[in-house]
Amino acid sequence: MRYIVIGAGAVGGTIGARLHQGGHDVLLVARGAHYEALRERGLRLITPDSDQVLDIPAADGPVPTREGDVLILATKSQDTVAALDPWPRHLPVVCAQNGVANERSALRRFERVYGMCVWLPALHTEPGVVAGYGWPRSGLLHVGCYPCGADEPAKQIATDLDRSHFVALTTPEVMRWKYGKLLSNLANAVEALCGPAPGAETVLAHARAEGTAVLEEAGIPYSTPREERLLRGDRVEIRPIGGEARAGGSSWQSLARGSGSIEADYLNGEIVLLGRELGMPTPVNEVLQREANRFARERRPPGSMTVEELTGLIAARSAAGSR
Repeated sequence: MRYIVIGAGAVGGTIGARLHQGGHDVLLVARGAHYEALRERGLRLITPDSDQVLDIPAADGPVPTREGDVLILATKSQDTVAALDPWPRHLPVVCAQNGVANERSALRRFERVYGMCVWLPALHTEPGVVAGYGWPRSGLLHVGCYPCGADEPAKQIATDLDRSHFVALTTPEVMRWKYGKLLSNLANAVEALCGPAPGAETVLAHARAEGTAVLEEAGIPYSTPREERLLRGDRVEIRPIGGEARAGGSSWQSLARGSGSIEADYLNGEIVLLGRELGMPTPVNEVLQREANRFARERRPPGSMTVEELTGLIAARSAAGSR
């Protein structure tokens, strides 16, 4: 197999780098300054116990493909359709992304689609550089067919990842794991807006309670944090790099880079969508979705809203919905 990693940022860069270190054929696909840095200097992968520059082939768009190629899509969800559109439709696609909408979008265009539930603490804010904070392995990855099942290619992908510094498992219920991760990712907008401020955990608890209630009403199964912790055990811990903890998650990083977009429509927005379909109010996630998008659009820095301001906006939305 050749693994073509589309979106070589924090997650895609770490996956591509570890597969390359494991002896696999890898191509990284990136854009702009990040692509130029990869092409000119290679990918610098920093981990708690290493700092290496890896000479991995890179491209800024589609390349001629061959038998055995696998696309690993690691872009943000809002970029899924545009990122996949130029690639041949016969290739298998692995959606190594947060959210639960990507696989269905890919399946409209590609015959073979796999979900990957990603627990991978990493950081990408500088062109050509990715930091992976997982130790001693870089992350926990579940791989399975979409919408369900686990065929031989899924098992091979998981085996290759497991032998390349990840804890990787094949599962026939990958979307259950991805819905569980969705609930965890509701925190992304809170962190992006307020940072690690006191009181933010209360907002997150309310957002998760809304999300859990919606999934229960919809009859959608989801994994639990306890299941994830048991699987990670002491095989994947978050360690500082150079004495510094990771600055923030994927949404925080989007604001820090001033990218102009953020994943909130596919995280908090997924709960809002389900709530509207079921006739259930979701004011906490609605405000988080709206404000995260506003911050991205206005290129506001992460952590520049107070918890008190956010709580006030949620209270106002809740009151408006109850009239």
